[in-house]
Amino acid sequence: MSTPRVEIYTKAYCGYCHRAKQLLDSKGVAYEEYDITMGGEKRKEMLERKPDAQTVPQIFIDDQAIGGSDDLAALEAAGKLDALLGL
Repeated sequence: MSTPRVEIYTKAYCGYCHRAKQLLDSKGVAYEEYDITMGGEKRKEMLERKPDAQTVPQIFIDDQAIGGSDDLAALEAAGKLDALLGL
């Protein structure tokens, strides 16, 4: 089984972003972080991938939009996150 690609769009000083990264870190998951604090191309990319995204973080696992920190925590609480992460 290959390791899924995990991407997270964040902003500086975002507590929810920190919480999501902390959960991923606690599982030993590598992820690509895109800081969109100042907008730019990565913010445009995020909105192209998930047009209704209003907040950060926005998390993608193998190009599947997971949602934000609360969504990630809900997957963990339901016991579904490990399967998505290939753990």
